[in-house]
Amino acid sequence: MTEQISPALARRMALAAQGFGKPHPTTTGRHQLRDTARRLGVIQIDSVNVVSRTHYLPAFSRLGAYPRDLLETEAWGKTPSFFEYWGHEASLMPLEIQPLMRWRMERARDGHGAWTGINRFGRERRDYIDGVLAEIERRGPVTGADFATGPRGKPGWWEWSDGKRALEWLFWAGLITTRTRRGFERVYDLTERVIPPAIQNLPTPSEPDAQRALIRIAAEAMGVATAADLRDYFRMPLQDARDRIAELVEEGGLTPVGVPGWKGSTYIAPDARRPRKAHGAALLSPFDNLIWFRDRTERLFDVRIRLEIYTPAHKRAHGYYVLPFLEDEAITARVDLKADRQAGVLRVQAAWREPLATPETASKLAAELIRMAGWLGLDRVEVKDRGDLAAELSDALPR
Repeated sequence: MTEQISPALARRMALAAQGFGKPHPTTTGRHQLRDTARRLGVIQIDSVNVVSRTHYLPAFSRLGAYPRDLLETEAWGKTPSFFEYWGHEASLMPLEIQPLMRWRMERARDGHGAWTGINRFGRERRDYIDGVLAEIERRGPVTGADFATGPRGKPGWWEWSDGKRALEWLFWAGLITTRTRRGFERVYDLTERVIPPAIQNLPTPSEPDAQRALIRIAAEAMGVATAADLRDYFRMPLQDARDRIAELVEEGGLTPVGVPGWKGSTYIAPDARRPRKAHGAALLSPFDNLIWFRDRTERLFDVRIRLEIYTPAHKRAHGYYVLPFLEDEAITARVDLKADRQAGVLRVQAAWREPLATPETASKLAAELIRMAGWLGLDRVEVKDRGDLAAELSDALPR
């Protein structure tokens, strides 16, 4: 008989697997940051910088106010432990996962692994792409700006739109990768000149083996997950995900369970933790692994989270860049934040309570906002009078 897991236990298992429910470390160094990345398996990258670019935020939510340049060192320093590729979306991942992504790179080289337009460009302009690759080999690191038009509209060393497409295709194909970033702009170089030889020399697993390994990583990172959850974590093709999940169940790498109210087959890793309680507070990036799959978020927390960046301002329910607030085992509030760096202020544009808000929600949220402001190098937090939690939150902040 399939074991039944209560929704409350499923939620605690998910929180524990994601690194929540425990005190922040007193100090954070490379070891803690690397452990967090390995626990998550993948950290989404996004360019929006209203508060902080999202790839900095998952570690803050789990570790507290860690040194921000630590992530930059691990991702783009001289001896990095992360690499960039298409994991969930554009992502940072631990270097040891790189061999597990080679099947995706190979599919891109074969013309069916990337976006439709990039696949087509690869088929139609392969000679051009090979020329760009040869130029990178000769010149060294390049950016998209190297393809921009020059003075008086004269073209740069390569035509802009085609050059950008060539870089995207080469990145998908794993032939170039990100050496570093200038601001947020990628600086590309040959993969063989960026990925350490110890990783490059690891054997390339077969496509099924690599996909099974990625499904296992996803299962361990989520605690308890439906087939759709497992597929979404590394954006696995539908039939591949179905086949790999079935194989893992057969070999004992996944255990089917039931969660009342959850539709579809649900699974746990054999050694999944089952905590009795989860304590703590965290502001969550809208791209955080815990909540990036909105259907899963509603199943876990009974809260509807939507990204409203691309929604017209007059139609936004909660704000432009809204961070949910995790309080122990529930999402109890959400705040629309903006880092006003010139004024040194973390601005709370709106603050909203959720049905499971507690009498301590405002004070705990205020403490977390103060922590975030300090981490961002801002002097204070200011709350605008918008949202049903705004007045209480403002009162909870020190004068």
